[in-house]
Amino acid sequence: MESQLQEIREQQKASWNKFSPGWKKWDHEILDFMRPFADEIIRSINPKGSDVILDVAAGTGEPGLSIAAMLSDGKVIITDLADDMLTIARENAFRKGITNVEFQACDVTELPFYDNTFDAISCRMGFMFFPDMLLAAKEMYRVLKPGGKIATAVWSGPEKNFWVTAVGGTINRNMQLSPPPPEAPGMFRCSKSGLIADIFQQAGFKNTSETELTGKLVCGTAEVYWNLITEIAAPFVAALSNADDEMREKIKQEVFAQVNEKFPDGNVIIDGNALVISGEKQF
Repeated sequence: MESQLQEIREQQKASWNKFSPGWKKWDHEILDFMRPFADEIIRSINPKGSDVILDVAAGTGEPGLSIAAMLSDGKVIITDLADDMLTIARENAFRKGITNVEFQACDVTELPFYDNTFDAISCRMGFMFFPDMLLAAKEMYRVLKPGGKIATAVWSGPEKNFWVTAVGGTINRNMQLSPPPPEAPGMFRCSKSGLIADIFQQAGFKNTSETELTGKLVCGTAEVYWNLITEIAAPFVAALSNADDEMREKIKQEVFAQVNEKFPDGNVIIDGNALVISGEKQF
């Protein structure tokens, strides 16, 4: 792996480990928010019976744990770059009584599995953060059995994801931050329709399809929204850490004003849009 990609990977691993307590705290809200995307991934790969499934970049365990619960005598290998996120996934599996799962900390571009191992692969909200997306897709193709299916979810554009831009846009506006290069890992890197399908096709997948879906982030109040976002979103926390107290408070109050203007009834339920892309490794 090139040194630049290795550096990005190590930075990401450290960041996800650091913010794992926030993901654990808000796990219920985030899982509800992303359920439509996870459900479509599951529908696309159609897990059943004795299937052996790989869940990549699973974080706190979904959709891998839900898939495992559907298998009569199959199993799911749940992977993530960050050990601390997988610790939460293990706790969730134990709490739910799900035993047909294994956990493996690994990088998606160096999967520690033999060729043609898995009947299907799921990956919810991982691709936009992979330093080399084509290399990741090729590695998933390698470990998937002929006839196996893959499905992934990625965020649509910023105009359809106010839950990100309310904070991100306000930070950028106040702190004059330069946007990252379009090809750099980030939330909206894969938002262009057809981008992931094209990467899948370059990797060898056939019969690709794309569906756009909406989830709802139920916060209730602007305060809850602010706390959630600033406890799980590493880029926002990093930016705010470079602001003085006065600037942080200004940003917070401007975010509150935006959210309360959008939800004048005081019931903050924010739409989030994502694309679910699927493909198949033909025989």
